[in-house]
Amino acid sequence: MNKMVACAMLLPFLFIGLSLAMEGRQVGVVVLPEDYDLYDRIIEGKFLTSQIHLVLLERMTVSRLVPNQPDSMTVAFFQQQEFFNGLVPQELVRDFIGANQAQSRLEGRFGFGVRYRFVSEETSDDVEARLAVPTLNGHKVGVDTRSVLDRLAFSRVGRTLKNDHALVYVENRRRDGTGAGFLVWFHRREQVWELFDTEVVWTMRNSADDAARP
Repeated sequence: MNKMVACAMLLPFLFIGLSLAMEGRQVGVVVLPEDYDLYDRIIEGKFLTSQIHLVLLERMTVSRLVPNQPDSMTVAFFQQQEFFNGLVPQELVRDFIGANQAQSRLEGRFGFGVRYRFVSEETSDDVEARLAVPTLNGHKVGVDTRSVLDRLAFSRVGRTLKNDHALVYVENRRRDGTGAGFLVWFHRREQVWELFDTEVVWTMRNSADDAARP
């Protein structure tokens, strides 16, 4: 009887152990508030132009590096592709991969200075987002599509233990079938995060035959 009680007491700890992501990191569902600052820097530095008045953002983070390849968010895939010529610290790679084994819901914490709306792959979370891009409704209207950035999706942020390196994946998948995905590597100098380098993970052109991946 005592053995049965002891086993019952251990069960919660076993389930906690099963919740650990690969490489020893626990998968969480909450995106840290400080991660939004890095998202903002990417949007401002890589995508925003003076013409953009609305940005559409995927509500859920991505848990793969290449579309339609769920097994691409692994340490083995990352090392095989030799992103950044293999110079990314392994500690950072492991943390990044571990953090993105499950999707997380993004909150309205962005601050890049332009209106934004959350959308999803299946449906839009906002009527304005559906009306913002004419192709969503299958007909042409008097809207300048160049003023709408459709759409960006982010991964969760990976960090080193010293919090002096960070890694983020971002993709821009357009409704015309074109787009690209990027890994963005940050360095922190004193208290300031600087965009250190960017690596193209994949690109898509109009024709499926023109799709290119590393």
